[in-house]
Amino acid sequence: MIVLTSLVILAAGFCLVFALVGAVLKLAFGIIGGVFSLLGSILGAVIGGVVMLLVAPVVMVALLPILIPVGLLALLVWAIARANRKPDVVVMPR
Repeated sequence: MIVLTSLVILAAGFCLVFALVGAVLKLAFGIIGGVFSLLGSILGAVIGGVVMLLVAPVVMVALLPILIPVGLLALLVWAIARANRKPDVVVMPR
């Protein structure tokens, strides 16, 4: 009976040790994965920013056929609204 109890305690001890080793490995690989994820996100943001800066002029040129008529319409509306404004009241000091 003592031998059987010793074997059960030894098996439970191995189970606890392996669970502890697994937890330590999970923590270590989680930290390593977090560092790589952080580096990857920074690198992706830098590359994405450079690509956006390179693509922005092309997009602007592609949108010119739409932006020019819209800009001219906005300019026309502004000019009409400005022409119909009453002059500002100026208070003359005595």
